[in-house]
Parts: sequence; structure tokens; C-alpha cells
Amino acid sequence: MTSPRTMAGADARAVPRIAAPRWALVAAALGAILSSAHAASLPGSPGSPDPLVPTGRWSANSDGSAPVPPMGWNSWNAFNSDVDEEKVLASAQALVDTKLATLGYRYVNIDDGWWLKRRQPDGRMMIRTSHFPSARTGANPSFRPLTDRLHAMGLKAGIYSDIGRNSCGQIYTPDFKNQPEGSVAEREVGLYGHVDEDIRLYFAEWNFDFIKVDGCGARGLAADAPRVRSGLYRALPPLVDMQSLAASDVAGIRRLYAAVGTALRTHAGQRPYVYSLCLWGAGDVRTWGKDVGNMSRTSDDIQPSWARMLTNLDTVTHRALYAHPGSWNDPDMLFVGTGDFDAAHPVEARAHFALWAMLNAPLIIGYDLRKLTPDQLAIFGNADIVALNQDAAGNQAVLAYDSDDAQIFVKTLADGSKGVAVVNRTAQPVKAVLTAAQLKMTAQGDVRLRDLWSKTERTFRGETALTLAPHETLVFRATGTHRLAGGVYLSEQPGRVNPAVDGIARPTPDPTIHRSITPWTGTRGPGDHPQYGGWGGAEADRAPYGAPIRIAGTAFDTGIGVLANARLEVRNQGSARFTARVGVNDSAPSRAGRVVFEIWGDGRLLARSKPMAFGDAAAPIEARVAGVGIVELVARGDTEGMASPAIWADAALIR
Repeated sequence: MTSPRTMAGADARAVPRIAAPRWALVAAALGAILSSAHAASLPGSPGSPDPLVPTGRWSANSDGSAPVPPMGWNSWNAFNSDVDEEKVLASAQALVDTKLATLGYRYVNIDDGWWLKRRQPDGRMMIRTSHFPSARTGANPSFRPLTDRLHAMGLKAGIYSDIGRNSCGQIYTPDFKNQPEGSVAEREVGLYGHVDEDIRLYFAEWNFDFIKVDGCGARGLAADAPRVRSGLYRALPPLVDMQSLAASDVAGIRRLYAAVGTALRTHAGQRPYVYSLCLWGAGDVRTWGKDVGNMSRTSDDIQPSWARMLTNLDTVTHRALYAHPGSWNDPDMLFVGTGDFDAAHPVEARAHFALWAMLNAPLIIGYDLRKLTPDQLAIFGNADIVALNQDAAGNQAVLAYDSDDAQIFVKTLADGSKGVAVVNRTAQPVKAVLTAAQLKMTAQGDVRLRDLWSKTERTFRGETALTLAPHETLVFRATGTHRLAGGVYLSEQPGRVNPAVDGIARPTPDPTIHRSITPWTGTRGPGDHPQYGGWGGAEADRAPYGAPIRIAGTAFDTGIGVLANARLEVRNQGSARFTARVGVNDSAPSRAGRVVFEIWGDGRLLARSKPMAFGDAAAPIEARVAGVGIVELVARGDTEGMASPAIWADAALIR
């Protein structure tokens, strides 16, 4: 074993007291919760494996086929459950005729409304052949003629199910069309109790390529639910509670979704497939979805309103480290073409599309493509912006500047250039400044910006002033001289960093997500509230809870922030050396406790810091990683340092 290298930091020293910003007050309030909760699940405690022990392998999902975010069309936003074969084929033909398919829009996904019933007693799923006539293939209706036709068009076919016994349409929208018919057992069309047989039918027999698995059946059928009491459906004890993470069985719901993944690996054979988890950010899925499926919903349903789009956007903006090739954050389908994003609102429509592209959201069109206008086609078909989304590096954009009014997102592309989005969230004009530092480029060299809407170019040094119209998003491709010669900062490569253990002991709702009026309840009741777990998770260029990176009074503009007792997996692609400066962030809720930082390579300890306390100056740490496939960064906190924000400042891979 290679001898660990120890890098000593400076002695502890006092830090001047400063006024506490909002994030610091919230983080301090959570500190006691995190510490006490973590005490019951200490790494290495009797009866449980130590999650901080490096494995030398990449643990985020790599099954299925989603090296870049999936693109295509889904029937739900356009038709709800009133879907039929004519609408599906017309949409598919539109993708081909408009050349959108050649840009990557290949998946044609049938959502809720296709099923008639589950046949008894054999349990085979029956198709609503009155709406899908090509499925009339005898005693056993089949979608195979339809999927064969879509495949012959050069497209892929997707289907919908639910993780419970019953679907969202049955539980929450029974007035929608095409709901399952028959007895209680016949109306149980979800996967619960039928995972293996249904996945075999959908993939081995019907030849689908994509499945979206909703979660309503595991949420809405408690014994006292009106539709259960009436005898319409059987009770299924809820595994998720949108209003309470503590009341959710996180391990239980994860097991159900993992079982679907196992069935897919068995029955899809060697064919590529995409597994889409639709748990709407509940059950702490924003943390574990990346380990189970190819795309995972981070929020409740999007609606065609600007405010609701901001809500869905915010559920992914701080989650760049939780998205990778093979496992993408999904803030829900595109609503371009409808409501606040219709033909009368081109600024909002372009903003919505550009933001989804920058954040590596799956680009799934939710519009009736039979009504597609030239202007809408110009949005969906903007090849330069689609290229940001489909870039092979797989890096979700990282927040370079954040506020309630304006945001700046930056993503590093495979060729070293940068995608940049400057967002005006408000209904008033906004002035913004974009700096070379935010792009990790030198202030002395020229930075060239190419506007991906207007195709115009500009050059600046140091910084440039921008004016944004209400709700406008400017999107650029930027080139210039990288600030770090001969290497890349880890925060520029979130697609290569997986928070296998992010230090969160008890899932806590994220209070920073925009709270819009929920369209289906309006202003009835107390209003929306923080509900999506993940608060305090690993972040690029920020400490946990969105705090700036600052160690013993020294600010850093790049790095990775985690809570203590976290383990990061990093895919190394030919770099020879890893370097960083480590310490406890000044946003720590307590001065107590210490954190030890370790670098591992393919399961071997390469370097370890001294115990770092609050107020210690950032200490250098480095290790040779030539020939190493997986670098693992471990931050171990003692009992008192459980909630300490541990920082890998200036973390970089050097060639």
C-alpha cells in the first residue's frame, strides 16, 4: 500500500464575528438536528456497514441507456389521459417531418390512459384497443405493431405505469378519460405485485424502449381514503407522504423502484432502455434517484405558468452533483407552447427551453405537435442550445451567481468551452454583470460570447454588463483562456463527481425552492411549504446550504462542499494528480468537532489531512492519481463535528 501523505494545516485561530446571513441562520438551526440524528447511525457502528469505506467503484446508476439526457415527446401535457393511436402517430410523424428526430427527439412516450384493465385470473395487462386499433392481435392484444412502426420511423417507444396498484389518474383525477374498467382486481393496473410479469410484457414482448413509473399508487390509498372506504380500490399503506419526509418510508419506496430496475435488466435483454422514476421529489428521491434510474423527477408536476416553472427549476439548480451520464435530474416535461410559454410569450418560452437544456433536464416535449408553429419549431429545433443539453461531458450547469432576482449558470462542455445562461426571474428589467472569474477564465484574456438565440458575438475582458428584459434568459457559448493551466477544477466536472454519501443524516426539506401557488389547490389552505428533501446536500462552488465557501476568513470561488461524514466518487480520466485545500467552512453551526480529509484511489488510501477544526486555515492536500480509475474523497467528522460543512476548496485534477 502506498504510504499516506499528511498535509499539516495552520494552527486554529479565532475568526472575527460577522453578521449572520440568512443561510447561516438556517444552517445553525439545523446543526443540532443533524448531529443528534447522525449519532444513531455513525459510520462503523455495530450492525451496520461503514458507508465511508471506499469501494473503488462508481455507485451511481449505469444501467440502461442514457449517456446524455433523453429527448422526445410525451402525451400527458398535451392530452392528459385522452390519448390514442392517431395522436401518438401524428406526433411521431411530426418529429420526423420537422427533422426534430434528427436532433435527438427520438422517444415517443405514451402516458396514462392506454390501459383497459388487468385481465383475470392470469393478470395480463389489456390495452384499450378502441383507442389503439393496431393492438387488436387476437386474444392477447399487443402494442408490438405500434412499437414496430415507431422503430421503423427511426424512433423509440415509451410506456407508462405506476409503482403501486393503481395509477395517478385513478387516484387523483378520476374524472379524466380512459380510466381502467372492471372489478377491483381488474382496475389494479400498476406494477405492485406484478413487476416481473409486467416488465417482461412491456419490454420482451411489446418491445418498448422507455418506461415512466409514477408513484401515486404508493401514496394515495391509505385505509381511510374515500375511494378505499367506498370499495373502489384496495388499501395500500402509503410509503411516501408529500407533506412529511419523516412519515415517508424512504427505504421501502426505494426498494420498490429498485425492483423495477432489476426486472428491466432481466427482460430488456441487451436492448438499450431508459428507466424514468416519477416520484415528484418525494421520499428523498432527489438524493437516491441517481442510483436507481436513468432520470428522476425532482418536483411535483410542472404547469404552464412562469411561477410554477421557477419552482421546478429550483428543485435542480443546487443538485448538479446528483446528475451524471446514465442518471439525470428531471424537473418534468417541457411546457413550451402552452399558457405562459405559448406563442404570445416567446421570451418565456425561450427561457424555459434554454434553462432545461443548460441543466441537462431530459428534453421531453409536452405539446400537441399537430399544432406546431414555425416559431415554436425554432425553439425546439435550436441546434446550438440542444447541443448544450446533449454534450458528451454530461455536466449539469452550476450556479455561478444566485439571487431571487437573477441567476447565472455555467456548464463546462466536452471541448473546454462553456455554456452560459443569465436569467431574469422577475417581471422587471434586470441589469447583470458576467465576469471571467465566473467562467473560470482569466481576466486578462479575451472571452468570446456567442449568443445562441441571435447568433451574434461579443468579446470582453474581465467582465461585461448585460441588460435582461422581464423573464428573459440570455444563453451563450463562451470561449477563452482557462484559469487553471494544465488541469480542471472538480466543480467544473459535476458529471464526474458522485456524492455516494453526502453526510445528510436526516432528510430535510429544502426551504430555498420557490413556493408558487399550487394550481390544483389555488390559495385554499395554508399554502405550499418546503417539502423536497436534499437540503444540505453536496454542492459545487458552494458549501452545504448554499453558503459561500470561506475557510478561516479566506474566500474561495471554486470547490466542493459537503457535510462531514461524506464520501465522493470521482471518475478520473487520465489526470496524474489531485490537489485541494481542505477545512471546515465558516458557516459551521458550531465550533466544536474536527474533520479529517482523505484521498483514496481505487480503494487505496493515498493521502490524509490532520484533524481540521473550525477556524483552522485551509490546509493543502494532494495525491498522485495516475492510472487511478476512481478517486474517492472522504471527509470524516468526529461525534461533535457531525454537522460540520467540510470543504474541498480549489479541488482540481491536474494532467
